[in-house]
Amino acid sequence: MEKTKKRSCGRYTAVNLMNYSTIEFRLFRGTLKHNTLIAALELADKICDLALLCTDNEMQKMSWSEFVSDITDPELIQYLKERNIYINEEINAEEEL
Repeated sequence: MEKTKKRSCGRYTAVNLMNYSTIEFRLFRGTLKHNTLIAALELADKICDLALLCTDNEMQKMSWSEFVSDITDPELIQYLKERNIYINEEINAEEEL
């Protein structure tokens, strides 16, 4: 964490670690929709839980499917489904475009 804080990425990164005792998430756009706000909070909470429970190596090896498979929050599931990113099945082959 100290190594990351010393890097000169500035405070306008996706995860701002510049402040002494806080971590600021800058991942989300502003919204007036209640369910989108709740989903963003639930996603930030899930990321925090993951940071507490997993080692750095475990997090780096984790796939999106593994991350999504543990989500049980209905608002977050609905939000991810609306954006077609709630995919909790392994993809075995690459599709050619």
